[in-house]
Amino acid sequence: MFIGFNSRTSPSNIPHSDISLKEDSKKEKADGEVVRLQRKIGLVPAVSFIIGTVVGSGIFIAPKGVLMNSGSVGLSLLVWALCGVLSLFGALCYAELGTSFTKSGGHYTYLLETLGPLPAFLRLWVEFLFIRPAVSSYVSLAFGRYVVEPFFAPCPAPMALIRLVSFLGLTFVVAVNCWSVSMASRTQVTLTFIKMFALVLIIIPGCVALGKGKTENFQNGFEVDLLTLDRLPLAFFNGLYAYGGWFYLNFVTEEVINPNRYFANIPLAIICSMVTVTVFYVLVNVAYYTMMTPAELLLSDAVAVTFANRTLQGMASVIPILVALSCLGALNGGFFAVPRMLFVGARDGHWPPIFSMIHIRRHTPLPAVLFLYPFVVLMLMTGEIYQLINFASFPRWFFIALATLGMLIHRYRFPLHPRPFKVSWVIAITFTLVCFFIVGLSLYSDPWSTGISCALTLTGVPVYYVTVNRFRLPHRWRRIFSKSLPELPTFHCDLALK
Repeated sequence: MFIGFNSRTSPSNIPHSDISLKEDSKKEKADGEVVRLQRKIGLVPAVSFIIGTVVGSGIFIAPKGVLMNSGSVGLSLLVWALCGVLSLFGALCYAELGTSFTKSGGHYTYLLETLGPLPAFLRLWVEFLFIRPAVSSYVSLAFGRYVVEPFFAPCPAPMALIRLVSFLGLTFVVAVNCWSVSMASRTQVTLTFIKMFALVLIIIPGCVALGKGKTENFQNGFEVDLLTLDRLPLAFFNGLYAYGGWFYLNFVTEEVINPNRYFANIPLAIICSMVTVTVFYVLVNVAYYTMMTPAELLLSDAVAVTFANRTLQGMASVIPILVALSCLGALNGGFFAVPRMLFVGARDGHWPPIFSMIHIRRHTPLPAVLFLYPFVVLMLMTGEIYQLINFASFPRWFFIALATLGMLIHRYRFPLHPRPFKVSWVIAITFTLVCFFIVGLSLYSDPWSTGISCALTLTGVPVYYVTVNRFRLPHRWRRIFSKSLPELPTFHCDLALK
């Protein structure tokens, strides 16, 4: 039922003599019979994939965190706009990386190609240890909350029922991504149109009220009395979380039609989707502040529902359904993209080989998808929804900064490497420095959460040397590990950095 890939047998590692011997046998197999990830994602599905992954629970929950940590209406809108610009800069950097290294895997692949195997392995390690489970459980809980709470309003909904509905939504998404790539792609396109309709329903009445002169909440919008420098990075973390997902198309590069040509599908999809999302996000927040005071927004755990109850009397019951479907789309995009990183890591020898296998008929990385499922369920049943963003943001943005730093280093070391799309030096350097600044300042703002995240990230270092790179350990250490851990699987890594 499955076919596996391995770094020892990948095309880049087969001698030219062996390739010539095998060319005669190629006539015996049509290209369609070769089991591999299929290129089925065109421009429209790619744009829908990015928008559908970015627009999830964040825009309906994060405004409270941005306002709380920025201290004023004007500054919070500025944070939203800057987060959009920063995300666009990062997306452009990843467009260059995605067209320079056409292998799937996203962050993992770019760190491997530019900085080496240890940072790449650590990115895999933290992604599946706590980043992806934390993000997926957060989105799942938001889905469950928006489905359940309208039936219990104005009373609080039972947390057990919210978790049950969240579990059912999560299971549905996993089943779709196991069943078919085309089905997951069509689901993403459909849910993307639904969630954009939800944003339009919020923007239109807000803009109409703003046009009628309802601007009292914007007066003295840049009061900085409540602003403290140590909380500003947390405002950016909340905003950047809402924009999170612009990098997911790079996880499925091998499934994108025509990824290499200048301004082809990857760069064009990234630019179109991020400009659209930024404009919509700023307009949605303007609509929020037009109809709600800052105090009312801070008191609301479901900003979109509070907004709908005030402005969309006839359609107030529709908004929670649309928001729940929006969360489901973000969850589907994450489960479509992230297992591809594990698949590529296993194919390169950085993870057990079983996760480099593809279903022989459905062409989905089924073991990699199923591997995530129990981790997300565990965090879903034990995690607290508002403690997960900062916890997952530190390692995510640290490794994104490392990936763009690696891109700059690779440019300097290999200036002749083909780059069908090339981003400006100014954009790349600005994005990298801002990311490192935000990550560094977050250590000061929230040392407990970021410290735990940093410690969990570093636990991958001994795992890397015990499994992937045991031969680099001193001989005495290797002998100790061989005696004490005789059954421990060793993952090989034959890749030479390009």
